[in-house]
Amino acid sequence: MWKFLVRRLGTAVLVLLVITVVVFVLARVIPSDPAVVYAGPKAPPEELARIRERLGFDRPLPVQYFEYLTGLVTGDWGDSLSTKRPVLQELASRLPATLELLLAAMLFATVVGIVLGVIATRRPGGPADGVIRVLSIGGVSVPAFWLGLLLQVVFVGRLGVLPATGQFSKQIEYTSPITTVTGFPLFDAFITGNVTAWTDGMLHLILPAITLAAYPLGLIARMTRASMLDVLGQDYVFTANAYGLREAVVRWRLALKNALPSSMTVIGLAAAYALTGTFFVEVVFNWPGIGQFASAAMLAVDYPSIMAITLLGAFGYLVANLIVDLVQARLDPRVRLA
Repeated sequence: MWKFLVRRLGTAVLVLLVITVVVFVLARVIPSDPAVVYAGPKAPPEELARIRERLGFDRPLPVQYFEYLTGLVTGDWGDSLSTKRPVLQELASRLPATLELLLAAMLFATVVGIVLGVIATRRPGGPADGVIRVLSIGGVSVPAFWLGLLLQVVFVGRLGVLPATGQFSKQIEYTSPITTVTGFPLFDAFITGNVTAWTDGMLHLILPAITLAAYPLGLIARMTRASMLDVLGQDYVFTANAYGLREAVVRWRLALKNALPSSMTVIGLAAAYALTGTFFVEVVFNWPGIGQFASAAMLAVDYPSIMAITLLGAFGYLVANLIVDLVQARLDPRVRLA
């Protein structure tokens, strides 16, 4: 298992190194002057030259890449051209909100997707299977921003039962302020016993979490259904049924355990997709996460911020796949030999 882990970590480091090269080159070929973005279009030429020298854009590209790579390792990811603050500081202040939304969405998508996938195999081709397949295809096909707006119209505009935007209500800051412990607002409200803030945060979390979970939920349900149908046709399942084991035991304990490795692969890919999918959801629901910062950085052609967000997304993708590999190796020892 340790050799398997070392191999996967080595591959992840190599992939990250290649990504840094690609991101660096793409950031340099974009037809835009970072000094103009930093100082403004009306800055005098001597001021632009001074900024290029200070930011290092007047040096040869190999030197710039080496300095960029050194900064990544030492924690200096540069300053945002639009906010003039360190990029790492900007990301650190917004990452907890994004991770809370991502974890809630993936937990909901994984549990509900697996359950729906198993239920669909009870009567393949039946009414329940048909409804679940339609919902799965809809979840995969519907754009996240459109679904978010639709949910706002129904649950906010029509029913008025859920808040429309934000992570917390404005009055929470004054009536029930959250004591910072870990930096994750919703979790901090829970562990400090701030029931009012936690309840308010959970209500704000429902709609964006469902919106973000729609795509991975449909994907997980379809893969679980396909894997379960394949496993249920194996000889040991017929033997278990012949011995008189209950259908629930055969389906939920024997068959599901052997169908999970295939589903875990999809869960890892869906989690990585959801990390970038949060950008659209955060903009629709005005969620104070990385998505808002990414949108502003792209509109402002903020090179250091765009590069940092891209690397962060790639790192999240690799971490998600590494976790999936470890879980698969735990469920199926044969994976360790791959």
